Amino acid sequence: MVSWHSIPALLWIFLALASPARADRLAISVLDEDGDPVEHAVVYARPVGAASSPAASGVHTVIDQIDKEYVPYVTAVQVGTTVNFPNKDQIRHHVYSFSEAKTFEIPLYEGTPAQPVVFDKPGSVALGCNIHDWMKAYVFVTESPYFAVTGSGGGATIELPAGEYAVEVWHPELAGKPSSASQLISMNGAESSLSFAIEKKRVWEPRRAPSRDGAGGYR
Repeated sequence: MVSWHSIPALLWIFLALASPARADRLAISVLDEDGDPVEHAVVYARPVGAASSPAASGVHTVIDQIDKEYVPYVTAVQVGTTVNFPNKDQIRHHVYSFSEAKTFEIPLYEGTPAQPVVFDKPGSVALGCNIHDWMKAYVFVTESPYFAVTGSGGGATIELPAGEYAVEVWHPELAGKPSSASQLISMNGAESSLSFAIEKKRVWEPRRAPSRDGAGGYR
């Protein structure tokens, strides 16, 4: 028979068992070969020896089209995520991708397409616009639910439960494969940090067309 005095102790044990596993912060810094911070780098952690994570379900995100540019320039999502492409300009855009991880096309439109795009395979997806050649953006699709994108200072943080992870970096200008610079780390209840130095390659960037009034950008 359980005494009344033992109920508080039993309650604490129950709450401890029912609480989700604690996540600890992994701070990641990404630099290029010259030691300069790398913005728009995707950092992601793959659990070592664990079963594959289930695809995302009911997860949505947005890539805007503002002033004839994609915003944000790089988006990281988990496999199964749906992405909407609202057009906030007063002209039509034509979104497309011929990438192996996702091939799709949203013909000329204004406003928001009725159907979002489901990114159902891992890999990098380059976006373009058939009307404005300079409009470029990237979606990096990962099977892991643990990822982030670096800011202007080259830094990002990921919250990770205890365990061992292989951490990798992807960037649109990365020379080589992300696995070539993979680092292992064990998370065991304390904040940790990693630093990556990646080599970047030259990528051709189409120039934005000048406007008729000289204000910059095609109108």
